[in-house]
Amino acid sequence: MKHSLIFSFHRMLLFLFMGFVCSSHILVAQRYTTLPNDLSKRFDETFLAWDTAWTPGVAVAVVKNGEIVFKNGYGFAHLEYDIPITPQTIFHIASISKQFTTFSILLLEADGKLSLDDDIRKHIPEVPDFATTITLRHLAHNTSGIRDQWNLLAMAGWRLDDIITTEQVLRLLARQKELNFQPGEEYLYSNSGFTLLAEVVARVSGKSFPEFTRERIFEPLGMQHTLFYDDHEKIVRNRAYSYAARNGEYRKRVLSYATAGATSLFTTVEDLSLWALNFDNPKVGSAAIIEKMNTQGVLNDGTIINYALGQVVGTYRGIPMISHGGADAGYRTFLARFPEHDVSVIVFSNDGGFNSGAMAMKVADIVLEDLLEKEKEEEPWDAAIVIADPRLFPFYEGHFKQAPDNHIIFLSKQDTLFFRTSSNRQPIKLYPLSAREFITEGGTIRFVFPVLENGPAETVELVRNDETTELPRTQIFDPALVNLHELTGRYYSEELDITYTMEVKKDEDDDPKLVITHLRIGEITLTPLTPDHFAGSMWFVSRIRFEKDNQRMIKGFRASGGRVRDVRFERVK
Repeated sequence: MKHSLIFSFHRMLLFLFMGFVCSSHILVAQRYTTLPNDLSKRFDETFLAWDTAWTPGVAVAVVKNGEIVFKNGYGFAHLEYDIPITPQTIFHIASISKQFTTFSILLLEADGKLSLDDDIRKHIPEVPDFATTITLRHLAHNTSGIRDQWNLLAMAGWRLDDIITTEQVLRLLARQKELNFQPGEEYLYSNSGFTLLAEVVARVSGKSFPEFTRERIFEPLGMQHTLFYDDHEKIVRNRAYSYAARNGEYRKRVLSYATAGATSLFTTVEDLSLWALNFDNPKVGSAAIIEKMNTQGVLNDGTIINYALGQVVGTYRGIPMISHGGADAGYRTFLARFPEHDVSVIVFSNDGGFNSGAMAMKVADIVLEDLLEKEKEEEPWDAAIVIADPRLFPFYEGHFKQAPDNHIIFLSKQDTLFFRTSSNRQPIKLYPLSAREFITEGGTIRFVFPVLENGPAETVELVRNDETTELPRTQIFDPALVNLHELTGRYYSEELDITYTMEVKKDEDDDPKLVITHLRIGEITLTPLTPDHFAGSMWFVSRIRFEKDNQRMIKGFRASGGRVRDVRFERVK
C-alpha cells in the first residue's frame, strides 16, 4: 500500500511537471543554434502557429558551412499523450526516401554488381515483358512508363491506410500488361519504380533493403535514429504520429505501410542533416556518386527533365537548389539543399495541412536573404484599369476543345466572363487585360481571343507556363443524349483482379446518373464528357473511356487516374 501511494505521488508529480512544461513550452530547451539571436528568433516566429500545446507541429534544422546551425521542435508528436516534438523526434519522411534508394543502387554500381543501364528484368524477372527495355535509370528518373503503385492499389479496391507490403506491390506490378508510355518518352512520377529499385538492392546484395541501408549508409554516417520501416508492427520509440484537421478538429491519419524504397524512411531532422552534409563532403560514397545523384534525366528526344536520381534540380530566387518533398497520410516533409552556399534546410511536420515546401523556403529566405534575387516589385494590378466590353462576351461563350475528354467552357454573367472545364462545374472568374485578353486571379492562366470578324470566336489561345495552345471551338455536348442504361453491367480487370459494377441511379434531383459500385470503394459517379468519355469522381478513377466492338456494342472501358493510364476492364455480364 505504501509503495502504491509513493508511486501514485510520483506519477502525479510527473503529470504536473508535464503540464507545466507543455504550457511554458519545454521545446525551447531543445532549441539549438549558433546563429545570431535575431536570426533564430525569426525562425521561431516563422513557426509560431505550431508552437502550441494542442496541435501537431514541426521539426526544423538548418545546416550551414558543414554544421547544424539551428534545430528546434514546435507542437506535438503525439496528441493523445501530449508528447512534444524535438529535433530528436522521428518522422516518416515519405518520398524524401527515394534518394536513399537511388544512392543504394549507385553504391552497388560502384561495387561492380549492377549498372544503371541494366534491364529491370535482369534482376526482377517477374516484371512483365512489355516488348521494350526498362532500365534502372528509367525507374530512378520516373521515365519508365510503369504505372504508379498507389493509384493501382486504390483502383484495385485498396485503402491507402490498409497494410500494404512490398510483396503485394510486386504481385500487382507483375499483373500489368501495358505501360503508361514507352520508356524514356515522358516524365511521370511513379512510386512503383522505387519499390522495384529497393527490391533490386535486396536481391543483388543478398540483404534486406533496410539492412543494406543501415550497414552501408546510416551507420557510417552516424544516423543512429534512422531506419527503413518495412514492418508495420515494429515499435519505434520517439516517433511522431500523423494528423489532419477536419471540421476544426484534429484526427489521426493512419499509416500502415510495410513497404520501403518509394517511401517509409524514418528519421530525425538531426540525422537528415548528416545526410545533407554528405553531399558536400562525402564520407559514404564518392564524389562521382554525388555527381550522378545530382544529374538530371534526359528523355529520348533530348529534353532534359528537372528530376535527377531521387531529387529535383532547379533554382530558388536565382540560387541553384536541389530538393525533394514528401507527403504520406499526415506527414509533410521537405529537404532543400543549396550546394553553392553549403546550406541545407530540413522541415518535417505531422500536420496534413502543413505546406512543408513553402515553409522550408521561408527558412531559406532568412538564411540566404543577402544572396537571393530580390522579388520583382511590380506595379499593383488593378482590374479596374481595363474595362472589357461585355457586348463581346456572347461571341466568346461556348466550348473549346482542350482534349478529347475535356473542354474549356466560357460563360458570362453580370458583365463578367468566367470559364470552367467540362469535368469541373465551378466557374472561375476572368479579369480583362484588354478587350480580347483575360487572366485568372494570380495570373497562372491567360486566354487570348482572336479579332472577331463575322461571328463568334472560332479559337482561343490558352497560355500557361509560357506555353501557348490554340483551342478550337467545338459543338456543345448534351449529356442527356447518352443512353446510360446500355453502359450498365459488370466489368473485370485482369491487371487489378477486380470487378466493377456499373449501375444507373437517381441523384438528389431525381436525374439519372451512372455510377461504379464496389464493396470496398463505394460509389464513383461518372459524368459524360462525350458519348464515350466520362469524368470520374474519385482521384484514382478520374477518366473512363468506353470501347465498342465492330457491332458498336460496349465491350469494356479504359480507366485512368493520376499516374495510371488506360487500365483495361472487360465487360463480363
